[in-house]
Amino acid sequence: MIKCLVIDDEPLARSIVVEYLQHHKGIEVVQECGDGFAGVKAIMQHQPDLIFLDIQMPKINGFEMLELVEQAPGVIFTTAFDEYALKAFEANAIDYLLKPFSQERFDAALKKWQEKKSRNAADNKAAGLSEVPAKQPEEQLRIVVKAANDIRIIPVKDVLYLEAYDDYVKVHTPDGLFLKKKTMNYYERVLDPKQFVRVHRSYIIPLTQLTRIETLEKDSHVALLKNGVRVLLSRSGYSKLRSVLGI
Repeated sequence: MIKCLVIDDEPLARSIVVEYLQHHKGIEVVQECGDGFAGVKAIMQHQPDLIFLDIQMPKINGFEMLELVEQAPGVIFTTAFDEYALKAFEANAIDYLLKPFSQERFDAALKKWQEKKSRNAADNKAAGLSEVPAKQPEEQLRIVVKAANDIRIIPVKDVLYLEAYDDYVKVHTPDGLFLKKKTMNYYERVLDPKQFVRVHRSYIIPLTQLTRIETLEKDSHVALLKNGVRVLLSRSGYSKLRSVLGI
């Protein structure tokens, strides 16, 4: 029996997917979820083979939800917005169903997943399906992290600074340190360059936390943050910071 989840904040949209699935034997809807938080918990609990996932949902969107899943199942996106199609396939989606979609279009997406599953089952298991989901505009204002069994939403205004840490980024906040499996290059691209500056290969600082720039020696500088942390500036980082500050 193939296990699947339907994750969408609209009850009618969920019911349509469930109705269409009734035409396919051997597929069981183990749970319906109305938001991304519930979706993450359901994936951890049921370990489904396939999920039908909306993108625009309250609390966290579909892409953010996938970031919190260590090994995502097959994903078929169901959404009313066509502008996310490219980003959906960057997130290794099997297909992208634009609402309203027909039974025929739904069946084609499901067939695509079944063919890919039977053809590349071993490769998919080894590689996983949650590879660099792209951030949406609202995500530029927040960072979603997993802390133990909890999910936390950190507004970027609460970020003290970001620090590189192997394959992760340390997100320093007043409430403590959180790890995010992303890269510094990723956050340098995503965060507002007028507010966040990459001052070193290992550090990104928000201008709201900067109190002053100190000279250590010739061509060597550090940024002093409000919490007392001193961040070393590279030459290019120092130049970039001066440019953003207009000095």
